[in-house]
Amino acid sequence: MIYFNKNIWLLSCTLLLSFLTYISASQGTMLLRQPTLSKQHIVFVHGDDLWVVAREGGDARRLTSAIGAETSPKISADGKWVAFTGQYDGNTDVYIVPVDGGEPKRLTWHPSPDVAQGWTPDGKSVYFTSPRETTPIANTKFFKVNIAGGTPEALIIPFASSGSFSEDGQHIAYQPYQFWDPEWRNYRGGQAHPIWIFNTKTQETIKTPRSDNERHTSPVWDNGMLYFLSELDFANNVWSYIPQTKAVKQLTFHKDFDVKNLTASNGQLVYEQGGRLHGLDAASGKTKPLEISVKGDLNYGRPRWNNIPVTGLTNASLSPTGKRAVFEYRGEIFTLPKENGDWRNITRSTGAADRYPSWSPDGQKIAWFSDASGEYQLMVGDQSGLQMPKAYPIPNKKFYYFPSWSPDSKFIAFTDTDYNLWNMELATSNLKLVATDKLAHPNRTLKPAWSPDSKWIAYVQIMDNQFKALKVFNVETNKSTQLTDGLSDAIDPQWDESGKYLYFLASTDYGLGTGWLDMSSYNMPVTRALYMAVLSKDLPSPFEPRSDEEPTKPSMDKPVMVTKTTGDTVKPVVAKPTGVRVKIDFDGISQRIIAIDVPARNFGGLIAGPEGHIFYYEVVSNEPGAVLHRYSLKDRKATEFMRGVLGATTSFDRKNL
Repeated sequence: MIYFNKNIWLLSCTLLLSFLTYISASQGTMLLRQPTLSKQHIVFVHGDDLWVVAREGGDARRLTSAIGAETSPKISADGKWVAFTGQYDGNTDVYIVPVDGGEPKRLTWHPSPDVAQGWTPDGKSVYFTSPRETTPIANTKFFKVNIAGGTPEALIIPFASSGSFSEDGQHIAYQPYQFWDPEWRNYRGGQAHPIWIFNTKTQETIKTPRSDNERHTSPVWDNGMLYFLSELDFANNVWSYIPQTKAVKQLTFHKDFDVKNLTASNGQLVYEQGGRLHGLDAASGKTKPLEISVKGDLNYGRPRWNNIPVTGLTNASLSPTGKRAVFEYRGEIFTLPKENGDWRNITRSTGAADRYPSWSPDGQKIAWFSDASGEYQLMVGDQSGLQMPKAYPIPNKKFYYFPSWSPDSKFIAFTDTDYNLWNMELATSNLKLVATDKLAHPNRTLKPAWSPDSKWIAYVQIMDNQFKALKVFNVETNKSTQLTDGLSDAIDPQWDESGKYLYFLASTDYGLGTGWLDMSSYNMPVTRALYMAVLSKDLPSPFEPRSDEEPTKPSMDKPVMVTKTTGDTVKPVVAKPTGVRVKIDFDGISQRIIAIDVPARNFGGLIAGPEGHIFYYEVVSNEPGAVLHRYSLKDRKATEFMRGVLGATTSFDRKNL
């Protein structure tokens, strides 16, 4: 039975209440962004509002409080005004406001977004970037507008995404192009550019020197020195550059978190790193974290009722018999009844991110990943959420995905951000590495699939040729064996409930589609076909030719058993099977991989079904959602099951979808 809509309301305290505004004597408030500096003040962004604080730190004062976002603050040279980007009137424009507070004044009115960059050296104008003259090209350029009002005037530089005037106005240091992925750490590709330095008198341009095609960003001037951010040492740090001597020097040496934003004034620098603002003395090179406290009503952090939309529920998992379902929403884990009862929040941890819930096959436990401890751990709690969950620490500080229970509820297999597949024994907390993808790919296909007897984990692994091969891992011997030859691209294995077959999808035209990072594969459609592996050599093919025959009459002789003591006859007792036992004969397995009679199409994945059935979904161009099909071994045909499917999962008893 399929069920997806049920109105849910929850009372939640958001993460912002406990984290963004968390204040301690040693740290102050975290997540202070985009600082700008003057002789007396620092203005920064927190919670999409502007705040001002003394240069040495302390208690901050709110400068703006509009519903929209106020970002990109820039203090004037005299320290009296702040230019910024605001969304007061439904559009993104440039405004100015007194540093002591007051009513913001709007300077730009164009429908395109205008982003404040700074003040001209004479202090009479604010310069900003805008795409108003570069459409349809996705670039912006510099404009300036007088603070008294008037029409913005374009600067001579053709393209610029951010930049800074020198104090004497003779140079503009700028980044010519914006990044489509600014958080790509240690990027060395075509987006990586140096800082361009434009001479306003000679109109000549020089560039900051690079030695490893590293990326230079956030240029700012102070006392004739250019400061910027560089990833040369594989972490974004503050560097300096003297245009006259072309001398480059590294000033900070952070290794954990990148420096994000930079500002400079009167021999002092302030930058954002690790969620905090740091001060840097240019003369001594000494740096220290600034203790800044943000105190305000911060309405977004108050407890409130949230209406959970059905489309917001993610990572669904069904209880073993489909009586309830568990979902993730905004870092919380909820269970919902199929028909009768109420929803339950089983984590109730608004200060943590709880991800990827999975219901145990015995129905008693739910597993998920949580960062409540500061790093992600595997959590296992009771299905009612009334008891304290047990944490299973994982040595590697990574992100983790797709926890999958073994049918006997003794193991949980999962993957991490480094493309590793792990298996955790819950009784001992013993963690074993199952496999590692040989190459990285944005589509994470290293997902575990447990055999019905809990002895095997099926998965696909990226090989050296960028194709994925189907493998199985034996939990008892800790040995993996490859089932496919690696000449086709296999994905998404699923076991038949009987344990006799292993279904998977495979493509033989994937070769031209392996170049996912460039555009060479964009016009190379990939199709996949449905396959199955007959695991035991003693099993017949489910597609053997059929022949209609008259049934043979059974023998009239009935077997009897005679007891040794009395000689009385008793009926024979036929032992019932105690459970599924998977038998895999690797010898000749390649000859027992069968193509199921389904035309190859753009199939995206498989969903386990009842014995003798498999669900698979098809991605159809220009159609919302996927088309879910069901194949029956008994009928030897596929039927369309449902259209417009965004995701699906089955219960452990395989009777509910």
